[in-house]
Amino acid sequence: MCILACIVKPLAYVSLPLIVFRSIASSSPIGRYYWRLTVFLGTLVVASTWGVVVAVGMTLVGRRNDVNFVVARTFYAIASYALDITVEVEGEEHLQTRPAVMVSNHQSMLDILCLGRMFPQKAAIMAKRELQWTPLGPWMFMSGAVFIDRGNSSNARMSLEAAGEKVKSKGISLMMYPEGTRHCQEEPSLLPFKKGAFHLAVQAGIPIIPVVCENYWRLYHKGVFGTGTIKLRVLPPIPTTSVTVADVSELAARVRDQMLDTLREISVKVAITQEVNEIQRSSPEPKPPSTKDEDIAMTTSSAFPAVSETPSEGASESSEVVKVTRSLRLDGSVSEYGGETDDEGNVLVGRRGH
Repeated sequence: MCILACIVKPLAYVSLPLIVFRSIASSSPIGRYYWRLTVFLGTLVVASTWGVVVAVGMTLVGRRNDVNFVVARTFYAIASYALDITVEVEGEEHLQTRPAVMVSNHQSMLDILCLGRMFPQKAAIMAKRELQWTPLGPWMFMSGAVFIDRGNSSNARMSLEAAGEKVKSKGISLMMYPEGTRHCQEEPSLLPFKKGAFHLAVQAGIPIIPVVCENYWRLYHKGVFGTGTIKLRVLPPIPTTSVTVADVSELAARVRDQMLDTLREISVKVAITQEVNEIQRSSPEPKPPSTKDEDIAMTTSSAFPAVSETPSEGASESSEVVKVTRSLRLDGSVSEYGGETDDEGNVLVGRRGH
């Protein structure tokens, strides 16, 4: 009985806050956001813990370059189910090109979920050298991460050259984010690209594989964490064998333009749809148009009194004036208020007395 109590009590203490948190999440958008964020981070912790075990085991059997693949797929399987978010990959066959430098747009920490779905075998990540001395350092080392020294430009250049040779000699691919930082807005866009990834590819003579993740602002940003599908498109490899270091800037600009066009193509047009809906809601209901005969009758009756069908001799001149005035008004030369009109039918005020 004591053993059962020792098991049940801790579970009760842990489950009670979770139940309360879950009930708040079901009734509040902000509560739902933080609940789903907690679930996401929780699955990340589980996958990271599992990653340590996988890294040790696969390093011992000589398959350390597949550690990221196994851990990534494990994380995606758990997180995708828990969050009800699916990542659809188009052009996945291009990831079989190795060695290569994969470049992708960087929006938020949710990119880890997209990475979990598409990360190929025999691939590694690039990280700054300082991360070697963090708790993640041993796991990153065992998973084959490539570290670079970003302390100064000369050291960074030497690190990139060494990384390129390492990638080429081992026949692995390297994942990099050329924007350099996270960037997520409602309208699909990209920051200017840093040239490190392109220098590495050119110096090593290996292709560049652009990987474009659609703009998922509608699913995730501050205060919003929804469900749905995220599209990811892998573009054909871009060879660098005929490219020199002098062409790196042009290469980076060309790849960025290609990725930006793809980003806008595969992203959901949220902003445009919302704007159209707002315009439609704010527009008044159109009035039914009146017939041409009714307009003529209304204009004539409001501007002139009724004329007798058998006018007297003194009224014949007035009758001719009425006919002339009607003709002028119908062809747009005179307004119903007696002033002249321009070619578009606008009344020219103050023209009668000149």
